[in-house]
Amino acid sequence: MSAATNTVDPAEVAKFEAMAAEWWDLDGKFKPLHMMNPCRLDYITSQIAAEFSRNMGSAAPFAGLRVLDIGCGGGLLCEPMARLGATVVGADAAARNIPVARVHAEQSGLTIDYRHTTAEALADAGEQFDVVLNMEVVEHVADPKAYLAACRALTRRGGLHICSTINRNAKSFGMAILGAEYVMRWLPKGTHEWSKFITPDELTALLRAAGFNVLDTKGFQFNPLLWSWRISDRDLSVNYVTTARAPS
Repeated sequence: MSAATNTVDPAEVAKFEAMAAEWWDLDGKFKPLHMMNPCRLDYITSQIAAEFSRNMGSAAPFAGLRVLDIGCGGGLLCEPMARLGATVVGADAAARNIPVARVHAEQSGLTIDYRHTTAEALADAGEQFDVVLNMEVVEHVADPKAYLAACRALTRRGGLHICSTINRNAKSFGMAILGAEYVMRWLPKGTHEWSKFITPDELTALLRAAGFNVLDTKGFQFNPLLWSWRISDRDLSVNYVTTARAPS
C-alpha cells in the first residue's frame, strides 16, 4: 500500500466534522447509530467470540485481542470493545472527532488509543490487528477497492474484518435517505449519497479482491412498530454487515 494512496473524501469528512460535538447526544444527529448500536454490538461480539473461542461470560473475554475501529467517530464501538478487555485503537479522518472521543473515554475510565489518521496511513506504518471494525464507512470513501485493500493490510493473518454498509436499491433510497434525512430528520440532509451505496454482491466481490474470505452476511433490520433493530438472516435490503477472515 503506497503512502500516496488516500481514499479519504474531504467532503464526506467535512460532514462528520460538523457533527462531532453531538456524538454522545442520544437525541442528536447520531441518534440512529445509538439506536442501532446494541444490534451492531451483538453481531460483532458474537462473531469475535466464535472466531477466537472466547467466553462472553468471563470478566474480560477479548483480553489479548488488538482491535481497530476505523471511522471511530466519538467512540461508540471503541468503548464497549475496551470494556470487554480488548486493546483498542480508534482511527478517524475527521480531526474534531478525536478529542470528543478522548474526553468521553477518560470520563468513562477507559484507556483507548484514539488517532486522527487513515486506514492507508496505518497500513503504511505496518500496523496489524486481530479484528478490524469497518462500520458504516465504506460508503463514504472515494475509492472502496483501495480502501478495502488497506483494511486487508491491517488485518493480521487469521484475523477478522467486520464491515457494515447500506445496500443500493429503491428501498434503501426511501429509508436511508428520504426516511432518515428528510422525514424523520435523524440525520442532516446530504449525509448519504445513494450512488455510493454498495450492494452485498459488490461488497463480497470487493472483499474477495482485497484477499479476504467472506464468512457471513447478515442484515440489520429496523422495526418501526417496536422502534428497535434486530439481526436478520435474510433481509439485506437496507443495512447489512459482513464478516470476513484474512487467510492464515
